[in-house]
Amino acid sequence: MNLAVEQPWLLAGLLLCGLPLLRYGQRLAGHPALALLPSDRLSLLADALIRLLGALALAALVLGMAGMYRTEQQVERIGHGAHIVLLLDRSNSMDQTFAGTSAEAGGAESKAAAARRLLSQFVERRTHDLIGVAAYSTSPLFVTPLTENKQAVAAAIAATARPALAYTNVSKGLALALSYFDQRPAVGARIVLLVSDGAAVIDPDSEAKLRELFQRQQVRLYWVFLRTANSPGLYDVPNDPRDDNAQAMPERYLHLFFSSLHIPYQAYQAEDPGAMRQAIDDINRLEQQPLHYFERIPKQDLAPLCYRSAALLLLLLIGLKACEAKC
Repeated sequence: MNLAVEQPWLLAGLLLCGLPLLRYGQRLAGHPALALLPSDRLSLLADALIRLLGALALAALVLGMAGMYRTEQQVERIGHGAHIVLLLDRSNSMDQTFAGTSAEAGGAESKAAAARRLLSQFVERRTHDLIGVAAYSTSPLFVTPLTENKQAVAAAIAATARPALAYTNVSKGLALALSYFDQRPAVGARIVLLVSDGAAVIDPDSEAKLRELFQRQQVRLYWVFLRTANSPGLYDVPNDPRDDNAQAMPERYLHLFFSSLHIPYQAYQAEDPGAMRQAIDDINRLEQQPLHYFERIPKQDLAPLCYRSAALLLLLLIGLKACEAKC
């Protein structure tokens, strides 16, 4: 039961529970010849019940004063879902609209705001997932670890509304997201959901490190690319071969890098909030595998329950006392 008390020294009061077993607590009536009375099993049972109620009432009072509680527990559950890390781009361009204009000037929703809104809805639908949130711009930002607490995840997503920075360091962001799975058993699907409107060149050392991490962690990768109007897409090939390089087209080459990792990978190119919604809905539909996870049940104070039980038992005893025959 994982029960404990705040003040163990008060448990000495449980010795008082023996008093109802030693004393009748009932009015005695004289009788000239008790030996002539037949055996009354019902009366004997009633007497034992009254004594037991008295002992239980005292025990409930003592346990309530001692501050009994149930300790924090972890309960194994089986559901359908995944371990998901939401990796959010927090570069300056995410605060612009899909048209590439300022959200404040145009009155339209920024890419970052659309991402927060749709990801919050995505989290609400993922009942049994463990979800963590990370972000990146100039440096990777740890937001919240993998957790089943959906309110904490929603708050973490909302917290990414802070002002963004200029640079996009996607390699460090990915390394941070993959570190969320360290020291965790490989049960259920492991997913990194990258939401970004751009990319940056990844140096060879970082590429090698990411290849090793993706293989070791057995991760599925989804990239929701929020394409700004008139900007190069993931699948665009330049007319001039001299422009076909990572410096000129970082998004295309990041997509090619992800495709070469030999892991389950899917890219979605979203050019408006509606397309982004379709991409996230598709991911929600695809990732419904059986998942073993542990639900954390917080500490529960049982003192109020003890006092309520004691009050109920005392009321029963008072009622029985009122029914006592008077000679």
